Amino acid sequence: MKIENPFKRVERLKRVQNVPDAGAIDGRVPPGQFLTERFPVLHYGTTPEYDSLDDWSLRVYGEVIQEKTFTWADLMAMPTVTQTVDIHCVTRWSKLDTTWTGVPWRTFLEELEIKPTARYLMAHCEQNYTTNIALDILDDDDTMLAFLYDGKPLEPDHGYPLRLLVPKKYFWKSAKWLRGLEFM
Repeated sequence: MKIENPFKRVERLKRVQNVPDAGAIDGRVPPGQFLTERFPVLHYGTTPEYDSLDDWSLRVYGEVIQEKTFTWADLMAMPTVTQTVDIHCVTRWSKLDTTWTGVPWRTFLEELEIKPTARYLMAHCEQNYTTNIALDILDDDDTMLAFLYDGKPLEPDHGYPLRLLVPKKYFWKSAKWLRGLEFM
């Protein structure tokens, strides 16, 4: 079985020549980034497929008073927002004015009782991917559990059915294929 190097795409992206100046686009593009109209895909492993979301769930555990499991129907019953944000990847691409719909992070937190000792979140995803992030960083108006991109369900390569969206951090913190949230 041949395993493809997931970083081969990154090397190709690094060869792009249209890198803007640090102050480009009124400071919306970080230094060394290039703008793209496309939505590049980079991940390790295969893309998960779901025939139905009836059995899908999101487990919340760790430094919480009571562990909870949310079904897809539970999430869809929560209030949602649509917002337009810029996204930036550590592989040097930036995409401006992207539109997402999802459950605001602060709204989702209302469903939980987090212990005062919790300081971090570990996002657990399909393919055993994890990423950690400080809770104070997540406490932002534009952080959400996103399920729509540009008015349509997320494409499988972009995290269908659910991804964490943290626009003020590089995109590897916006974990795809979210399945668990561990408060630490």
